[in-house]
Amino acid sequence: MADSSALTLAAIGGTGIGVLGLAGAMGVGLVFLQAALAKLRHREILSGVIANYRLLPAALVGPAAMLLAPAELAVAFGLLLGGQALAAAVAIALLVIFAAAMAINIMRGRREIDCGCGRSQLRQPLSWLLVTRNLLLAALLVPRLLPAAASTYADLAIALAGGLAMFVIVQLFNAIGALAASPLAASRR
Repeated sequence: MADSSALTLAAIGGTGIGVLGLAGAMGVGLVFLQAALAKLRHREILSGVIANYRLLPAALVGPAAMLLAPAELAVAFGLLLGGQALAAAVAIALLVIFAAAMAINIMRGRREIDCGCGRSQLRQPLSWLLVTRNLLLAALLVPRLLPAAASTYADLAIALAGGLAMFVIVQLFNAIGALAASPLAASRR
């Protein structure tokens, strides 16, 4: 005879992981949406930001700059419209690529370049915190790669609230990091 309380705990755990994954998809989807819109607003400087990483041959910088914002928009919509496994996998891949590009440049001693994370008015030099942020965002999407139980309206509401909270936390993290690295902050030290 199976223990019904164990089945209930397993079901709750599975639902919890599903809600966490959906919240991650919502939050990361909003991050990608904000980043894509910022890149579209400032597309004239995006090629320079990408070139500054010195990871792509010059011939690929223009095409990468042209494709990045639309790719981020597609990922954002895929995540925000249910966080399907394909959108989650592409988002994870992009976040890991971005983290690797930052890490390579940090190890080269090139910390002062702008990360290109989005908000041009809040430029951020590269840091291990940004690398970690991207890897954490990627990790939050991993549950979306797993089969998930059907979500209830309560699950969706909790996931939406969690995703919005995550987006606000990421925006605060970015703003604090950019302000801490600003010339004004440097003059106060």
